[in-house]
Amino acid sequence: MEIAEGIRSRSSVRGFKSTPVPQALVRQLLELARCSPSYANTQPWEVSVVSGTMRDQLGKALYDLAAAGVPISSDLSMPTHWPLANERRASEHNARRFRVLEIERDDSAARNGLRLMNYKFFDAPCVLFLWLDRSLSEWSTFDLGLFSQTLALAAHDLGLGTCLQASLTYYPQAVRELLGVAQDKRLMLGISLGYPDPAAKLNSYRSSRADVDEFVSWHS
Repeated sequence: MEIAEGIRSRSSVRGFKSTPVPQALVRQLLELARCSPSYANTQPWEVSVVSGTMRDQLGKALYDLAAAGVPISSDLSMPTHWPLANERRASEHNARRFRVLEIERDDSAARNGLRLMNYKFFDAPCVLFLWLDRSLSEWSTFDLGLFSQTLALAAHDLGLGTCLQASLTYYPQAVRELLGVAQDKRLMLGISLGYPDPAAKLNSYRSSRADVDEFVSWHS
């Protein structure tokens, strides 16, 4: 696949087939992702690959916490507000997605059901959790973003789908305890990984993008 084609055609997958992803294919994916650039070549990313029984145990633990309304305790600062342009894009995105799913604005049960699907990993058979050492700076967070994007594009090229999920970081202590991860690691991102299910209604939705001239100024 050409790089430009891959960038344009990649999208977040929120409906996966139950087909397991072979460990050799996940390793191939990570071999590509490790080529990502990083500050002074520090390569700060650490990855937990979760599948099988552990995937089921971890999904249940996170789902139960979220369904019970346990307060979020993320290792990351949660946004309290957005600038107007960003808020508009987020609102339009949510409204369009609900229309595709035929969920009414006042249908709180359906909206909550959609939220909780995050903790079932949208039925993905494999989940990746990305960590950073707590001593690292914001530059390493930027590096992890580059790694995540490379991973998502590489997965797309290999016939896999990904969904990068902030919600999977909301209860980091549960993840640390089940996976045996040290307290000095911050949980930065969860990525559901698997083969996209074309029949899943959520996969028919495509988010929009701002025109280049909305976010670029030219200087010469």
